[in-house]
Amino acid sequence: MDNAHPRTSWFPPSASCVSGDEVRQYMSTTRSVILSVVGVLLLILIATGLILTVRRLTGDPGPLRTGDDLKRRRRSHLMFGALDMGVAFAVVTFLNVVAIVFGDLPGAILFIVTTLVGLSAFGTLLDRHMGPLPSTALDSRRRGTVAAVATYAIVFTATALAGQLPFFRFWAVPLSAVAYAAITATQWSRATRRAVVDRVGPTEDGEEHL
Repeated sequence: MDNAHPRTSWFPPSASCVSGDEVRQYMSTTRSVILSVVGVLLLILIATGLILTVRRLTGDPGPLRTGDDLKRRRRSHLMFGALDMGVAFAVVTFLNVVAIVFGDLPGAILFIVTTLVGLSAFGTLLDRHMGPLPSTALDSRRRGTVAAVATYAIVFTATALAGQLPFFRFWAVPLSAVAYAAITATQWSRATRRAVVDRVGPTEDGEEHL
């Protein structure tokens, strides 16, 4: 078609080619309706995930958990937790390409929001199983979310500085593992110092003692 102009719409989904008074549709009405329903359901799931994430970070702290052999727990968190986060970012890197290629800017925005919600839950799971003790469930949720979101921010920033946005590269996988290990190591150090301070009380002259 000479002087043809493509037209696309996200909601409802459609794709057509316009040339003068002639319009050629490239997406059937049935497919458009199905994609519209899927899109609405996806938005509902994302919104629900965001709400649940906020509620997790402000909910009931729960009972205080304690445990022995913290050195082994810390070692497992730094090693296996970092490995698990690297695997998660391998999946994120693949989905990043798929979302942007097929979804353009809206797909990229949905990808970022969905990824942050998913990483928050995954980081919380890792912290719950291997994170610092003593700790409450709320502590794990907050630490896990901070670690996961900070890791994503580091990968995103490194990709931007390398001039390779919007697509993550596979070097994001080892980078995410190293970044997560460094962040959780800092969290362990802070938790250890806090545990020591909690065992220390002020004396009559204001000094601390065990």
